[in-house]
Amino acid sequence: MSFLNKVVVTAMPLIPKAVVGRVASRYIAGTTLSDGVGAVATLNKAGMMATMDLLGEDITAAAEAHQVRDSILPILRAIDQHRLNSNVSIKPTQLGLRIDPELCYRNIRAILDEAKALGNFVRIDMEDAGTTDATLDIYRRLRAVGYTNTGVVIQAYLHRSESDVRALVREGANIRLCKGIYNESPSIAFKGRQEIRDNYMKLLSIILEGGTYVGIATHDDVLIDGALGLVRKLGRKPAQYEFQMLLGVRETRRGQIVRDGHQLRVYVPYGEQWYAYSTRRLKENPSMAWYITKALYIR
Repeated sequence: MSFLNKVVVTAMPLIPKAVVGRVASRYIAGTTLSDGVGAVATLNKAGMMATMDLLGEDITAAAEAHQVRDSILPILRAIDQHRLNSNVSIKPTQLGLRIDPELCYRNIRAILDEAKALGNFVRIDMEDAGTTDATLDIYRRLRAVGYTNTGVVIQAYLHRSESDVRALVREGANIRLCKGIYNESPSIAFKGRQEIRDNYMKLLSIILEGGTYVGIATHDDVLIDGALGLVRKLGRKPAQYEFQMLLGVRETRRGQIVRDGHQLRVYVPYGEQWYAYSTRRLKENPSMAWYITKALYIR
């Protein structure tokens, strides 16, 4: 990381919100559901699938969790109304996980009911490591009562993930595999780039060999190329996996993946609560330091 990049990452809390917004706008569809629908329609025309996410995380009251739930249901209806090729991603902490896991379970179940009625799928996101057990518990409870239209996320940088993946593969889970973005302790998470890559490929091998559906979520060329080699080696068909990327990232590479005949899904976030997501994205990608610096001086 260059000196300028380090300075920008350290100073992120001091950078005006408007500046962060200008730089991060490529990563966010907009603030409204209509903005999200428009972004997904554009991606669909380019041969890509999507997953829509209403931005926001921890809430502090049950009423807020219910409000988030009631704001997610229209996303599913809009996808159906506009005949979009998109599913929905949800964050358990947005739906009350830290307040009461039972509240969160009920809210997610209501969302899955709506998705099931519309023939759609809901991805339950994974957040910081303190929520992993509770998130997996809710997922398994939902599967146990017949909700097959949902899947989970596994973060490759966590030491525990191999055990989680092996169990989920036995259960036939639909898994999204990503590196992981939250700042976790070295006692529970790999920190080196190569060791995270190595564990990612190990987990991906377990999933693909187990025959369960996987979302290969990465922008890393090393992992993309490794995944392509692995699906060829195992003889997996494109219908058995998909690549996944964030809106505004690696657009040339994602287009090539689609042209080569692979499925690819783009994460499309939108909403008023864009700031926390944007700062995480920029910290994860400090090469954006130049654009942030330029935005400070260009109006």
